[in-house]
Amino acid sequence: MALSDPSTRSNGAQMEIIAFRLQGQEFCVMTKTVREIRGWSPSTPVPRSPNDMLGVMNLRGIVIPIIDLARKLGMASTVPNERSAIVVAEIQTMVVGLLVDQVSDILTVDQRQIQAIPEIVASFDRSFSDGIITQDHGMICLLNLARMFPIADAAAYAA
Repeated sequence: MALSDPSTRSNGAQMEIIAFRLQGQEFCVMTKTVREIRGWSPSTPVPRSPNDMLGVMNLRGIVIPIIDLARKLGMASTVPNERSAIVVAEIQTMVVGLLVDQVSDILTVDQRQIQAIPEIVASFDRSFSDGIITQDHGMICLLNLARMFPIADAAAYAA
């Protein structure tokens, strides 16, 4: 069940998220999927890898794929700089690094703040998102990493 479904939200239930920016927009993921946040460092390209995969990096003896999250979401590719970060996440059975423009904050939010994405936005692939978190200063799109990286696609990112 998606978090955007009001029937799955209990009154006052809190959840922790990590918010980050991509192409001037705010996105977030649940902290329980995040292992660590690292500063940007170049990755090693892998021939014939998926378009959204920048390459691989060595994370304490484990080779992990580095994904350009903006490109995965259908946006222009991220041009890494000194403010860029790699969000290392454990998704299903794999560990991946997600390149983001910058990490904004770690927040605790009430699940009642999550709203469904309006049906009028027909061109948006809702399968990647569990909804929009509304806040006083703006909105944050809650990404569902498990649906973005299904187990069936894991072999494409294997190093």
